[in-house]
Parts: sequence; structure tokens; C-alpha cells
Amino acid sequence: MRFKPKYRWLPAPYRSVTLFIVWLLLNQSVEVAQLCFALVLAILLPLLTSRFREPQPLILKPVLAIRYMLLVLADIITANAQVAVLILGPKRRLNPAFVRVPLDLKHDLPITILASTVSMTPGTVSAEIYPDITLIESGAPMPQRWLLIHVLNMTDEAELIASIKQRYEAPLKEIFQC
Repeated sequence: MRFKPKYRWLPAPYRSVTLFIVWLLLNQSVEVAQLCFALVLAILLPLLTSRFREPQPLILKPVLAIRYMLLVLADIITANAQVAVLILGPKRRLNPAFVRVPLDLKHDLPITILASTVSMTPGTVSAEIYPDITLIESGAPMPQRWLLIHVLNMTDEAELIASIKQRYEAPLKEIFQC
């Protein structure tokens, strides 16, 4: 499925504005030449790359997205303390394992956010998302996708899966309404 920009000559207006501002900040100058070059970059780069973009769901509930970010921040702080206790304690208490979490999310952006959330939380790392959706022929039904996670200390696999699905995946489904 090809991305269809809303504006033909400015397919990604927010990116264009960001490119314009970042160029000027990097050069620490607002000379006419820099303004012109920033404008050319801001228009040309999104135009040249728009055909490579795939459509992604929009954030439809920004307040929920902010609440999700605060939840993740709190979880990162809590997990840091828990991992510190585990690392400083006896090594035989550690029980590392790989866990497959079935995904209900269908779009790449929310799945990437989920995988990043898991990786940012100390004690867990996202290892892989499979099957790779690009390998599947178009028209074929989408198979179940999984997120492979490495856990530093596995106590209860079912509880961990339920926690990830309820704590992270469910809010992402609501934020993106997918």
C-alpha cells in the first residue's frame, strides 16, 4: 500500500518545518543563504522520500499518549531499582529466559513503540518481531505476530505476558485505535 500525501508539494508539513528549524539550529545562522538552503531541504527531502513511506495509524488520543509516556517513565524508574537489587544480589537468583508475547497490534508504528517500551524498561529487551510482515504476500491473511523478549529474571511467564499486554499493548491499541 503506497502512502498518499495530503499535500502534493508538501507531503509531510511537520517534517518540513522540523527540517527547516533543525538546519538553522545546526548552522546557528539565519543568513539568507542558510534560510534558502533550509527551505530547499524542507521541501525537497520530504518530496523525495514520500514514496518510501508506508501509511501508519495516527495518534487519535494524545492525552492517553501522554499518560502512557508517564506510565513508561514510572515503570523505568521502578524497574531500575528492581534490577539493581537483582544484580547486587546473589547471581543464582537470576533466571534469564526468552518469552514470546502474542501481538494484537497490526501496524508497525504501535508495534515498534511497544518493542521500544519493553527495551527501555530495565530487565527486559525486545529481541525480534516475527513473522516479518514484509515476507508475507499481499492478499494472504496476516498470521499471528509475536514479540520475542529476553527477560533478566523470569518468575511467571503467563503473568509477564498478561502484564505486557494489559499495561502496554492495550493502551497503545486505544491510542492508535487499531
